[in-house]
Amino acid sequence: MKLLTIAIPSYNSQDYLHHAVESLLPGGDEVEILIIDDGSKDRTAEIADDFERRYPGIVRAVHKENGGHGDAVMRGLQEASGLYFKVVDSDDWVDQDAYPKLLSVLREHAREENFLDLVISNFVYDKLGVTHKHVMRYANALPCSCTFTWDQVKHFHLGQYLLMHSVIYRTDFLRSCHIDLPKHTFYVDDLYVYIPLARVEKMYYLDVNFYHYFIGREDQSVQESIMIKRIDQQLLVNRLMFERVDLLHLNHPKKFKYMRNYLEIITTVSTALLTKAGTPEALEKRKTLWDNIRSTYPEVYKILRYRPIELLMLMPGPIGRKLTLFGYEISQKVVGFN
Repeated sequence: MKLLTIAIPSYNSQDYLHHAVESLLPGGDEVEILIIDDGSKDRTAEIADDFERRYPGIVRAVHKENGGHGDAVMRGLQEASGLYFKVVDSDDWVDQDAYPKLLSVLREHAREENFLDLVISNFVYDKLGVTHKHVMRYANALPCSCTFTWDQVKHFHLGQYLLMHSVIYRTDFLRSCHIDLPKHTFYVDDLYVYIPLARVEKMYYLDVNFYHYFIGREDQSVQESIMIKRIDQQLLVNRLMFERVDLLHLNHPKKFKYMRNYLEIITTVSTALLTKAGTPEALEKRKTLWDNIRSTYPEVYKILRYRPIELLMLMPGPIGRKLTLFGYEISQKVVGFN
C-alpha cells in the first residue's frame, strides 16, 4: 500500500498540469499520483499519459467522461491505493520544503499504526500580482505536531477555516463518510471538507505552508463574476451542507461551534452574492434560501438567523443590502479570497 494518494482533477489543464505534477514527484515511491483527466479537449490526456510512461508505479493517468470537479475527486477516491488521500488542483502546487515533513508525519503514524482521521497543514493564497501572500495558518486554534481530539481545539478566528487545500483525510475514513459529490457542480470543495469533518475524532496539525492555492486566472471558478453566474451551483452546495450534516446532533460542543460557523460563512457567501447580483430574480432566490432554511431546519434557522452577521445582512431594504456588500468586501480583504 502507498502511504499517500494525491488526486489531481484535470480538465483542459495543459498549460499548468506539468507544474502541479512536478511539484509532487519528490514524494517518490511512497506517493501515488493520480491524474484524473475529466474528459479534457486539449492535451491534458496526452500529458497525463506521458507522465505515467516516465514514472511507472508513481503516476497513473485515469481517463473518464466529463463530470466536473467533484466527480473527478470521487473517481480519484475510488482509484486510490494510499493510506491517506489528498486532492491537489491542477493549477496549484505544493511546497518542496514542507512536503517531506508532511510525509514524515504520515509515515511515523503509519509505522505505529496510530491512524489519523485528518491531517491538517497551512496553505498559501498565491494570488497573481500580490507581493504579500496571505497564509491560512491554524497554530492559534490547533495543537501543533501532536495527535489531538476536539477537546484540545481552541478558538478559530473569523475567516479561519479548514478548506480542501489544508486537509488530508485517511482514505478508508473518507470512503466511510459516503460524501458523493454532485456532478457538473463547482464549489463542492466545501462538501468534501464539511461532511467528513462531522465524523472526525483524531487529528494532527503540522504548522508548515504545504499547499499553494493559485488565484488569478480569468476563468477561475472563485472569481466573483463567475460565482454570480454559477450561483445556482453555490446554492446547491449550500443546501447539501444542511441536508448531509445534522448540526444539532454533533457529539462535541467545539465541533458544533466550528461546524456552525462554517455553515454560517457559506450561507453568508450565498446571501452576499445574491445581494451583489441585485436582480429581482437574485433577490427572490435570496428570500427563498432563507425561507427554505426556516421551514426545513427551524432550529438551525434560529441559530443562524440571529447571529450578528446575519442580523446585519438580512436587514430589509437598501440599508441591509449596503451592509451586506460592505461586510462582503471587508471579508474579501481580510481573508484574501476572490
